[in-house]
Amino acid sequence: MLTVPLETLAYIIIKAREYDAGIPEPDAESDAEPLAAAERDGLNRQELVDAINSLDDEQRIELLALTWLGRGDYGKEEWRAALAEARRIHDAKEADYLVGTPLLADYLEEALAQLGYSIEDYEIGRL
Repeated sequence: MLTVPLETLAYIIIKAREYDAGIPEPDAESDAEPLAAAERDGLNRQELVDAINSLDDEQRIELLALTWLGRGDYGKEEWRAALAEARRIHDAKEADYLVGTPLLADYLEEALAQLGYSIEDYEIGRL
């Protein structure tokens, strides 16, 4: 049903959580000094934007519709309507809209659960 691979969605969810929390990706092998908060937030934001922009048009449409489904704007039975609306407004500003959506990770996880999907098999160490 979804064209976005679950592994990709898991990565986007992880990056969205990092961005919301302002936590850098763990790197046990790095001896570098911790980044300043502003620099870290910029890197987290860019990683999330890059992940979203790496999706093709149909996948970004699905990501937008998943966000709305998880937020409660649409119900599971309205999935096709959410996709149609996302397709209608699809444009180059989606990444900014999605990155600026508070609780994006929670919305995506909720939507996946409603549609019968799980990302539990994709742990941060496996990505």
